[in-house]
Parts: sequence; structure tokens; C-alpha cells
Amino acid sequence: MKPAAEQPWTEQLWIYDLRTNQHFTLKQNPLRRHHLDDFVASYAPGKPRSERVETNQFKPFTYEELLSRDKVNLDITWLRDESLEDMDNLPAPEVIAREIVEDLTAALAEFEAVAAALGAESVPGLS
Repeated sequence: MKPAAEQPWTEQLWIYDLRTNQHFTLKQNPLRRHHLDDFVASYAPGKPRSERVETNQFKPFTYEELLSRDKVNLDITWLRDESLEDMDNLPAPEVIAREIVEDLTAALAEFEAVAAALGAESVPGLS
């Protein structure tokens, strides 16, 4: 006998796309609470799920839609990334390189702080 198919835990998954057309950095444009205001309004906390409204950035996907994806991949995008359309407006390579260095330097400082808080010694060559 074939076992009965299990009922999925959910019928749909709501996804909010905060990545597309956003450019957050650790120093120049860090993620702040006001960046999440649209999500909070769309999510409608305290209201029944049936009152959620689909928006440009907040969209439901059915269980069947999710299963039909290659390897049930949840890296879902549906918005067009404007930065990829206008390659002429990209920052100069040296600006991009400087932003990468700043981000990596800030990340390294954070890891150093975590290591220090855990009582580890500084990693040679990184301080």
C-alpha cells in the first residue's frame, strides 16, 4: 500500500523582496528601521493573514509553485533590478573597489570585536 500523502504545513508562502533596487552598505547606507516600514505595513501584524495585500514587493507563492522550482529553490526574484539595466550609471571601478575595502574593513573590525569578546587573541596579520 502507498502511504497517504502528507498535508503541507502551509498553502502559500509570502515573500517580501527587500534586496532588489536597494544598496545597503555598512558605512554609507546601512540598513535602518525605516527601510522596513513598507514590509511592516504589508505584513499587517496583528491582522488576519487573509487581510494581507499583494504589493510590488510583497507576493504570495503557492505550495505548488514552490515545488515546481528547480530543487525547490527559494531564491525567488520577480522585480527587475534597475541597476543592471543602466550599466552607464555604474560608479567608477575605483569607487566600487573603495566601497568593497570599506565593507571588508568594517566586517573585519566586527569579527575582531567578537573574537575579543570571546577572549580570543587577535589573528596575526589582521590587526
